[in-house]
Amino acid sequence: MRGLAKVERSHGAMELVDRPRPEPGEGEALVEVDYAGLCGSDAGIYEFESAFERMNLPTVIGHEYAGRVVEVGDGVTGFSVGDRVVERPIRGCGECYQCRIGEENVCQDAVITGVDHDGAYERFLVVPESALHPIPDDVEQKHAAVAEPTSIAARAVIENSRVGAGDTVLVEGPGPIGLLTAQIAAAQGGTVVVSGVGQDAEYRLPLGEELGFETVNVAADDPEERRERHTDGVGYDVVFDTTGHPSGLTSAVEEVRKGGQIVLVGQTGETTMPYSPLVRAEIDLQCSYASMYQDFERSFRLIRSGAVDCETFVDDRFSLLDADAAFEAFVAGETCKPVFDVSELRD
Repeated sequence: MRGLAKVERSHGAMELVDRPRPEPGEGEALVEVDYAGLCGSDAGIYEFESAFERMNLPTVIGHEYAGRVVEVGDGVTGFSVGDRVVERPIRGCGECYQCRIGEENVCQDAVITGVDHDGAYERFLVVPESALHPIPDDVEQKHAAVAEPTSIAARAVIENSRVGAGDTVLVEGPGPIGLLTAQIAAAQGGTVVVSGVGQDAEYRLPLGEELGFETVNVAADDPEERRERHTDGVGYDVVFDTTGHPSGLTSAVEEVRKGGQIVLVGQTGETTMPYSPLVRAEIDLQCSYASMYQDFERSFRLIRSGAVDCETFVDDRFSLLDADAAFEAFVAGETCKPVFDVSELRD
């Protein structure tokens, strides 16, 4: 079978490679992938950012997907052939302190599908039963492929923020996590504004408007005027930084009200700023990383209810047979959530 793999430690360097069809071992299931999404970390692998130096190349990438169980190994009791599934792609070790207290998303020895072992941009992959999550009957397979990023946004909003009815919310960054965060914050009762930069003006900010949000292009608009209008000059109750850029935190500090909350979701690398203003304003600085079982459950409920509009959000224009086009468009901000039809890789 063929899979789309990262083959060199440089920008691009994605190739279709041959892989043997894997066999499930004890406690494992063989999953046939139907649809797989492209996310910011996949783009980071494409550009080969330093966080991915640990990868053992060539590695088939991709971790957001929906598929079907086609074979089960000995000892699998919770899933059967034909079941539709997604994967919770951060696999905890089950032994460290974090795993033992139920914080496997921050496991000390976690491995990640599509980074530490072959991922979903291929027809079949073997998954431990413990990492599988069932897809509800009334969720379309293509939409189920975005359950994983939805779960990240659900954790950021529902578990780690204090957004409630009537709160003013700013989401920095109209990428996939940002627009999912905006939709979930709105479902929690927040009044949401989405901000982006110049390259977002062509596709991502208009997509945010199509999803029902007022948007701010910080390269062309006046954020201070928008903040004055939306918050009566007080500042936003909650600011989510989903930018993955060092400027995200510094701008969040300017936008949040005194006594408000900043939730860091994007991974920015390094930034430098004075922190005394945060202390004097008693700003709550909260981090949110990945997701767990409950967050996946919430993500499916949000998709089923329509609070997350997958029909508008999913972009199915791109093909794994010409993946460079999708990755370059993503990096340039010309798409937000590409979802690939993996059946194209069938021999």
